[in-house]
Amino acid sequence: MNQRSADLETIPRPVIALADEYEAGFVDPLHFHPRAQLLYAVSGVMSVLTETDSFIVPPQRAVWLPAGTAHEVSCRGPVSLRTLYIEPAVSAHLPRRSCVIEVVDLLRALILEAMRFEREYDEHGREGRIVRLLLDELAAVPAPSLQARMPRDQRLGRVCRAILAEPARDDDLDHWARLAGMGRRTLTRRFRQETGMSLVAWRQHVRLLDALSRLAAGQPVTTVAFDVGYESLSAFTTTFQKTFGVSPSRYFARPPSA
Repeated sequence: MNQRSADLETIPRPVIALADEYEAGFVDPLHFHPRAQLLYAVSGVMSVLTETDSFIVPPQRAVWLPAGTAHEVSCRGPVSLRTLYIEPAVSAHLPRRSCVIEVVDLLRALILEAMRFEREYDEHGREGRIVRLLLDELAAVPAPSLQARMPRDQRLGRVCRAILAEPARDDDLDHWARLAGMGRRTLTRRFRQETGMSLVAWRQHVRLLDALSRLAAGQPVTTVAFDVGYESLSAFTTTFQKTFGVSPSRYFARPPSA
């Protein structure tokens, strides 16, 4: 944890906001915070790795990290980050495990308004009311499935990290078994036990998450489809729509404000 955030987290307020800018390729190594944390990139795409999950966090989404969650943050391009540090005492009704949440228009407005607060804002005035509404909105917004469960077995972790580094690679099960130092059947059984899905399904999900980050950066859908390992645009579009409920070209289209 860097000194700047450590100093902020000692301020006696339930929610503390911090705005920061990071260059492409920036990596914040594994660390944790005594407060819960909401990481929201108003622009750019982050990847966040915890002991149990790997997240891709495009704009319009944020990652929720309960207090004490060890995590590593990587910026795939320039990232304009807005972070909320939230006291555990006021986050008891929020998710107990890390997840990605959808940042709807109201929540986004509340986060950005919190960035304007003085450090020791008036808890009983306008700022305090905004903070309470912000916490209520955090508890109410949907949580899309934008993470890949990470296995605890370090041998399987080697496999997962290799796939995360290059989602498009198409190595067969024998290759992954050798990398893990396991037999094929053992790898297949243990991988499903620890992640809830087969290795093939896990790799497909990682490819879709990688596709999200590329689409968020403005890459053409066709280019993305082939770069993440699909053999045809139609196969990519079908799988993407089945998983996320909309086509790749519509995923980042914000609905008009009410």
